[in-house]
Amino acid sequence: MSSLPLSISESIAALRRGGVIAYPTEAVWGLGCDPFDEGAVLRLLAIKQREVAKGLILVAARRAQFDGLLDWSGLPPDRVAAADASWPGPNTWIVPATSRVPRWITGEHTGVAVRVSDHPLVIALCEHFGAPLVSTSANLAGEPPAFSREALDPRLLAQVDGVAEGETGGLSAPTAIRDALTGSVLRL
Repeated sequence: MSSLPLSISESIAALRRGGVIAYPTEAVWGLGCDPFDEGAVLRLLAIKQREVAKGLILVAARRAQFDGLLDWSGLPPDRVAAADASWPGPNTWIVPATSRVPRWITGEHTGVAVRVSDHPLVIALCEHFGAPLVSTSANLAGEPPAFSREALDPRLLAQVDGVAEGETGGLSAPTAIRDALTGSVLRL
């Protein structure tokens, strides 16, 4: 494995090969892979030491990248409007998932956590990949998230396929997570 900096094209090539990369997000460094590649997702979960039952966040460059994955019809119109008004930006919403979202993404939940990012590198990765990516904090389960490249755990770096070049967006806390059905805040 390598912790050498990856360009956008090298990051995309790694993702297409079923790789797991570390990359900066709005607040913390994240781990990402192709959400539809079960082997890649299970490897990411093993690297992070996270249970599949907890589910994972999907991040996209634009809302249309979630077409066919989210059941917006299961939400009141004002909740859909609230999610749309918060994007792009550091706001994650749990939205009812369609049957196209694999169980290794939703875990034990019926919804899926999704975010339309405003981070330039995340946008570029999702646009060049042509689909949403998994986005989970780049830390071992139970340990604090890495707010800088230097804070990434060497044990984690030894297992990923590379680290995308870039910096976090500078937020002081991980992105907020809200339930789109109720509007309740699950993480602030």
